[in-house]
Amino acid sequence: MTVKDILETLEWGPAPESDKFAREWLDEHGPNFGMYINGSWVKPKSGENFETHNPATGELLGTISQAGKTEVDAAVAAARAALPGWSSSPGHVRARYLYAIARQVQKHHRLLAVIETLDNGKPIRETRDADVPLVARHFYHHAGWAQLFDETFPGYGPVGVCGQVIPWNFPLLMLAWKIAPALAAGNTVVLKPAEFTSISALAFAAICDSIGLPPGVVNIVTGDGLTGACITEHEDIDKVAFTGSTEVGRIIRKATAGTGKGLTLELGGKSPFIVFEDADIDSAIEGLVNAIWFNQGQVCCAGSRLLVQESISEIFHQKLRSRMSKLRIGNPMDKAVDMGAIVDESQRKTIADLCQLGCDEGGVMWQPDTEMPDKGCFFPPTLFTNVSPSSTIVQEEIFGPVLVALTFRTHKEAIALANNTRYGLAGSVWS
Repeated sequence: MTVKDILETLEWGPAPESDKFAREWLDEHGPNFGMYINGSWVKPKSGENFETHNPATGELLGTISQAGKTEVDAAVAAARAALPGWSSSPGHVRARYLYAIARQVQKHHRLLAVIETLDNGKPIRETRDADVPLVARHFYHHAGWAQLFDETFPGYGPVGVCGQVIPWNFPLLMLAWKIAPALAAGNTVVLKPAEFTSISALAFAAICDSIGLPPGVVNIVTGDGLTGACITEHEDIDKVAFTGSTEVGRIIRKATAGTGKGLTLELGGKSPFIVFEDADIDSAIEGLVNAIWFNQGQVCCAGSRLLVQESISEIFHQKLRSRMSKLRIGNPMDKAVDMGAIVDESQRKTIADLCQLGCDEGGVMWQPDTEMPDKGCFFPPTLFTNVSPSSTIVQEEIFGPVLVALTFRTHKEAIALANNTRYGLAGSVWS
């Protein structure tokens, strides 16, 4: 028997990652999680909290504190008080703290990856091999920048107190994107993780505490959109950074207009994945699988619009359907699974409603006959054809495992279709 024969006849079996360490951590720190303000763990004055669940099973992971104005005021005041000491410290001192954070992220790599998968629903393969390693790399990278700051940017200083609101699709990685550069430049931060995925941010706060980061430099407050509004509208915050939906981004833009606050927005996308007739079809399909079904399509720069040249569209769609049929959907703790759970039932319903609207508008929906879990927030990989450029599902960000396919004949038509969107986040060309 050849190696090829063995691989073609090899039976598939589950390969679950152990969640023992994460369960022990949750038991130790939960089930009622507090917030990290001024170097201490605090509970909300109101006593309000909300539940957080494992989207793959519905299991209750714990309760998260609902921060109100009182807690946000305290966090901002702590960040303001810590700012003079932190910003005046030499770059190499700040670098030591960032380096220590990176080392602790690496030390607790497995714990953080499992917590992220339990709370978010994405496959352990993604959190273990992509998200958490990138978190460590960001802190290492910005530790280097902190060391170079004084000599490379003479005359520059920190912005001040930064209010940061992050999304649920890459909870820990988005935290690193926000916190690492801010700390490197001498700023202090008040960060709110997404309502659905707060636990990994609290685990990060525990790391900050363990390395002796000065109180008030990093403050983590949890809550819903009202908490986020308290942060973005706070008069003593100098800079607001938000990653999330375009709709909420517009609200924040209006709220901060004329206030003098700095503002960074990273919002939605409906990115084109353009395939010309001379492309390597098999390579393009593998790229497409990663572009749209990585993290169940819950990625702002996902390649959610397929534009394929008409002369190869039939064979391309045929091969794409075949590849979709081989994707495995199931327990995200299984290392052999390609797609995990949607983050929450409300998001799963939004995806399903948009797919139904796509069918109502004349689109043809195809989903593979794939075995699906009998519980949890799962949605199969989905392909829409026979759609028009003005179809709702072509224009709106679905933020799920749904690909819409159009065809083109000429380069000019491909460019026109690609640009027929209000988004401008990403794109790829295969030729």
